[in-house]
Order: sequence, then C-alpha cells, then structure tokens
Amino acid sequence: MTFCRAEELFDLSHTLAAPLFEGREWPWQVLDELKDFVLKLGESLPADEYDQPQPGVWVAKTAKVAPTALLGAPCIIGPGAEVRHCAFIRGSALVGAGAVVGNSVELKNCILFDGAQAPHFNYVGDSILGVKAHLGAGAVTSNLKSDKSLVVVKNGEETIATGRKKLGALVGDGAEVGCNSVLCPGAVLGRGCQVYPASCVRGAVPAGHIYKGPGKLAKRV
Repeated sequence: MTFCRAEELFDLSHTLAAPLFEGREWPWQVLDELKDFVLKLGESLPADEYDQPQPGVWVAKTAKVAPTALLGAPCIIGPGAEVRHCAFIRGSALVGAGAVVGNSVELKNCILFDGAQAPHFNYVGDSILGVKAHLGAGAVTSNLKSDKSLVVVKNGEETIATGRKKLGALVGDGAEVGCNSVLCPGAVLGRGCQVYPASCVRGAVPAGHIYKGPGKLAKRV
C-alpha cells in the first residue's frame, strides 16, 4: 500500500513540516499534531526573516499579504508566498515558500508545500497540497462524509482506515485539479496527475494519469 505514503506523494525537502512526517506511517497522521508543531516552529523562526503581526502568526518578510486577509493563529506564511484579497486562514496552517492562497480561499488544518497554489475560491481543510500542486478556481477538498463516519482511504480493492472523522485530500507534487472539482474525503492524487474540470474524485488517482470521470483514466504523455 505505497500509493498514499508521504514519500510517494511529496518531496519533503520542500516544506518546513518535514520533521513532522518522520516516523509517521501515513501522511494524514501529521494533521493531529499540526497545531502544536506550527506553534513550536513559529517560535524558532528568525526575527530578521519573519514578522509576528499577532500571537501565533508568523509571516515571512518577503511574503505578500493583502490587508483584507484574515490570518488566524496558529499559522506560518513562508517566503515569497501570496495571501490575497479576503483569504481566510482559520488556523493550523503552514503555507510554504512561493505558495498562493487566493481570493476568498479558506484554509484550515492544512499544509501547502512550496509553490502550491489554491488561487481562487478554494476550500482546503484537513488536507496536504504537494510541491506546485494546483487547484483550479472553485475546486475544494471535502473533509467530512455526509454520514459523519470515519474516513477510509481507498485505491481499488485496497482500503486503509484512517480513524479520522475529518480528512480532506492528499494532493501529490505537481498535481492539477480542474475548476469546480470536488475531492471527496480521503481522496489521494498521485504526483503529476490531472483532474478534469467539474469532477467528483473518490479514492486514488495514480501518478502521471488523467482523471476524466469514474473509471475513466488515461496516462499522461
């Protein structure tokens, strides 16, 4: 069951959260510890490189944050990142270097690796976006099942019980998610995969493949 392991999805050299993944069997396990990790990490960041506009919030001096954005504690905004108009960071968020949190985007308990982009009207909750992963306008991670049961990660006949009531998506490095798509709870997108616009993705999409709909996959060339 390697399809959803951190080393298969993410380049851990491109996030300040790398130590959090050490010793974890599954990447979603880091979400339980993220709040405390961000607080501890923030206290160690150099004051000549990061501002602290309020308790529990650290913003790299080279980042651009719109005055209308709301930065809830705890969160870290990395070097060169952009947090645009009316973005809402609810807390427990680690935004990597050069990442984009766009207009009217909401983040909650999530990690954005370096260069990840959620640029327009996105919701990213209890999720991890890999290096240069990109969500099209309106694409969201759904992190709670309608029957409130615990999330199970699936890849064909393979299943892994996460033990979590809330889990969004694991979006691998370089994955592209089309506009207005929904990544269902526990969705896993492999590195470099592509999701068609207006898709509803359940289970796993293999690395380097195009998701066109349920049961419709094509290999990227």
